[in-house]
Amino acid sequence: MATRQTSKSVVFHHPFKLSGVDRTLPPGDYRVVTDEEQIEEVSFPVYRRVATMIFVPAETGNASTVEMVTIAPQDLEAAQQLDVAHGA
Repeated sequence: MATRQTSKSVVFHHPFKLSGVDRTLPPGDYRVVTDEEQIEEVSFPVYRRVATMIFVPAETGNASTVEMVTIAPQDLEAAQQLDVAHGA
């Protein structure tokens, strides 16, 4: 089965929380990666999302250490909307 991975950067201007992360995250740029697999039952390329992950600063406090956390895309979208609302 064919798979693909997409990556994007999201920016938060205010501290935020995400389901699956047990602490408040600081403002900043975050890398979000989505893994998808191809659905082979159709005659044209169609992909379904398998997992979405965000790279966040590790709890250790070391600025260069990150951890990858699996998140729900709708939770990320909700956190982004709250971030925009805080800036208004």
